[in-house]
Amino acid sequence: MLEHLNRAMERIEDGLDGEIDVAALARIAMTSEYHFRRLFSMLAGMPLSEYVRRRRLTVAGAEVLDGERTLLEIAVRYGYTSGEAFARAFRAVHGVGPGEARRDGAVLISQPRMSFRLVVEGSSSMEYRIAEKPDFRVAGRKARVPLIYRGVNPHIAEFIKGLGAETVERITALTGKEPLGIVSVTDDFSPNREEGSELDYWHAVVAREGAVVPDDLEVLDVPAGTWAVFTNTGAYPQALQEMWGDVYGQWFPSNPYESRPGPEILQVRFVPGAGDAQAELWIPVSRAGARG
Repeated sequence: MLEHLNRAMERIEDGLDGEIDVAALARIAMTSEYHFRRLFSMLAGMPLSEYVRRRRLTVAGAEVLDGERTLLEIAVRYGYTSGEAFARAFRAVHGVGPGEARRDGAVLISQPRMSFRLVVEGSSSMEYRIAEKPDFRVAGRKARVPLIYRGVNPHIAEFIKGLGAETVERITALTGKEPLGIVSVTDDFSPNREEGSELDYWHAVVAREGAVVPDDLEVLDVPAGTWAVFTNTGAYPQALQEMWGDVYGQWFPSNPYESRPGPEILQVRFVPGAGDAQAELWIPVSRAGARG
């Protein structure tokens, strides 16, 4: 799969002065557009749209300094509808406007071309299983929070703190399907999953069949499908955040599966007195190349 991803990266370079067709990139990578966007964000550490923007302005910066074309010609060449729009985008990346850069010979910022490779360390293996689940309901409380990749998310922590013990007990009483007990459910991400974008966070359970959900709680209906279930134990929250990265950076490129739309479910159990946690992460997947 990495070979196909790198072919898609070459197509991006060929299209910097035109439209970037993400669906075409996904076809080159032999995956779905949904999975391609998510995989790129996790591997590159930035959304695909941001990478394309930075690469365009890197190449445009070289043309600005070269001086052969007018600034307006360069702006139009790289997809900007006006010199003003180009100047704003240019300044956001390089710290100076294109006119200043050309006049003063400014030092510009370069976004290198990316390519992907799999680093095989051999010191540990990733434990996972594939599970088929019928349709189920998630029941609990949810909040719209910003996405934070590293460290404790203070917005989530504040949300959980505000629920109160009585509410958590009522939610817990509804559990009955694997994974059992209170889980963290994340859903409705932005397409690019950029840090700071919003998502739905649920403090909830996978409800048992026939459970009557109180009116003050919310329900998310999840259709039947295939799930990859990953487990690890380590320092909280670093170990489970690294597990998320390993899933996208190592497991997906090495296995015949791709992510599909759906909530991600995380169950965490703390190890008494150790500062560690046992984590089980459920990711909705489909066989690579499968559709529907």
